[in-house]
Amino acid sequence: MEALKFTALDRLSEEPNPSEAAMTKTPAARTRRTAARPKGRTKAEQRAETLELILNAAEHLFAQHGLHGVALKDVAAQVGVHTSLLNYYFADKKALFDAVIERRLPVTVGRRMEAMDAYEAAAGDAVTVEGALRAYLDTDLESYLQGGERWRDYSQIGGQIANAPHYGSEIMNRLLDPVVKRLLELLRKAMPEAEEEDIFWGYQFVSGALMMTLARTGRIDRLSDNLCRSDDFDAVKARMAPFMAGGFRALVEERVRARRGDG
Repeated sequence: MEALKFTALDRLSEEPNPSEAAMTKTPAARTRRTAARPKGRTKAEQRAETLELILNAAEHLFAQHGLHGVALKDVAAQVGVHTSLLNYYFADKKALFDAVIERRLPVTVGRRMEAMDAYEAAAGDAVTVEGALRAYLDTDLESYLQGGERWRDYSQIGGQIANAPHYGSEIMNRLLDPVVKRLLELLRKAMPEAEEEDIFWGYQFVSGALMMTLARTGRIDRLSDNLCRSDDFDAVKARMAPFMAGGFRALVEERVRARRGDG
């Protein structure tokens, strides 16, 4: 990625200067980190583990506080290393933020693309709006259900990006646009009578609902007196696709009635 000084994984094969051990905050922390490393591991493997720890810590902090609420020193403190180590791998905080996004976004994009391709192959000419939405939405939600809290941290960052597009717009546009366009193809196939603008507005509403859900703001928890929970992705998965499919159908039916002069 351009924002990195180098691609982070490429940088792992190099010898940091100063060394990672020298940049660890305290002698006690160095001892803990050294003791935790199995003997016989290569330096590249050790650095890969360190990078993974950095990305995990950054992901959690960005999810809780947003891009502007986190400093590199906060991430370094979470991992137990000196800030210089983060400066070695990443040009700045935005580069670290981009790396967090780019670690998981291709995974969920790939899963959704595969799911939509498989759905279309199975459905043939009988593609439905709800079927297309389930392939797109349910597959994404399943990543957060099965991936644990780290994936849910990532989902919250996605919600932030949706409301502050400058955070990661280049990466989102480059990686996410192809899977969105694939969904639009399926929706057109399912609703050949739909107006083109209604397809796009429908997607806008679907995306907004998904991003609000992934942000896990806790608002639905408060409003429902905890009858519903922001982190209940099973409940979301059971409801979101049929709800959104109903909205698409209502838009199309209204247009068809208007064209026929039925009211």
